[in-house]
Amino acid sequence: MLLAMDTPELKYWVAFNRVPQIGRARFALLERHFGSLERAWGAGLSELGQGGLDPRSARLIVEHRDGIDPDRELSQLESAGVRPVTWHDPEYPPRLKETHDLPPVLYVNGHLLAEDERSVAVVGTRKATAYGRQVAHRLSYDLSMAGVTVVSGLARGIDAIAHRAALDAGRRTIAVMGNGPDVMYPREHAKLADEIAQNGALVTEHPLGVRPDSRNFPRRNRIMSGMTLGTLVIEAGEGSGALITARHALEQDREVFAVPGDIRVPTSRGTNDLVKRGGAKLVSQVQDILEELNLSAVGDQAGPPQAAEQIEMKALFPMDEHESDVLRWVTYEPVHIDEVVRQSNLTASEVSSTLAMMELQGYVEQVGGMHYVRLKESAHEYEAAR
Repeated sequence: MLLAMDTPELKYWVAFNRVPQIGRARFALLERHFGSLERAWGAGLSELGQGGLDPRSARLIVEHRDGIDPDRELSQLESAGVRPVTWHDPEYPPRLKETHDLPPVLYVNGHLLAEDERSVAVVGTRKATAYGRQVAHRLSYDLSMAGVTVVSGLARGIDAIAHRAALDAGRRTIAVMGNGPDVMYPREHAKLADEIAQNGALVTEHPLGVRPDSRNFPRRNRIMSGMTLGTLVIEAGEGSGALITARHALEQDREVFAVPGDIRVPTSRGTNDLVKRGGAKLVSQVQDILEELNLSAVGDQAGPPQAAEQIEMKALFPMDEHESDVLRWVTYEPVHIDEVVRQSNLTASEVSSTLAMMELQGYVEQVGGMHYVRLKESAHEYEAAR
């Protein structure tokens, strides 16, 4: 992909991004005064001061410059399969450009496309309940099938479920990370990250080698909210990072949506409070989001509708009588396998093997302690609802 600037200039953007505390405002000052960052990179201490930099920032540049090789920085990125994208590049997310605290450089593994302007951030707790996991997958899947790119943070819990749902739908998803593009966090999401890079993009504002840091994640949330049309919060406790994303979205004049949760559950307090205080619009189905963002027409055109229906129907219909009988007793609330054995006319081994097969097929999910929840309707329920 062609970049908006020549490689000789690009390497200095990457180099300056290595210098601590040189962010949006100072990048803009340097570019405005020197005309190019290449000239700024070679400037002395007094020249940097004349460019409008405060003495401390000017000293930081001079002190760090000798230890940074711009050519080597660019070469290492290329070897890692990562492309630096500056705010001058056409690939840079247009909506993120509109925000106040936009990153001067994004590091991208994958591709950012024009269609990603139709995007929604999906965020929530790392300790999701069975209800939260089901809702996150269903809404993210439905958003994807409506032609909306799902953006999240690759974290455990709701984030990972949102990415997986988009991939299950065969659509694009973008992960915004709080560490360097060559650092995998959390480590168990390495395979998921590879799939995202192949079907969307991994994005970060941090250079190679930057380790995960608790201070980085609240700031990365502004990128997720800033590059999207709106933010959907699914299960967030008081003080949750997901609420920080929602706050950024409101500050950036973006829409905020929240799924109401069980009032008895701590991870529902933040989302319920968002709705209660009017900071978020209540969501019970994907159409609530599409209509608010005026994306209904996009959903109608996202097709192919027959393919989507076939995927859904395949997941709805059990394959044999054992599965039909078991599914009668597995509800949307966790139920223990022993209860299913008691209620059905099947043996413990039959129920166990049937549940294992149904979990592989996506009908049910084990949520811990041999408790199962239903993910899909049964055939007769589906027909009755039509």
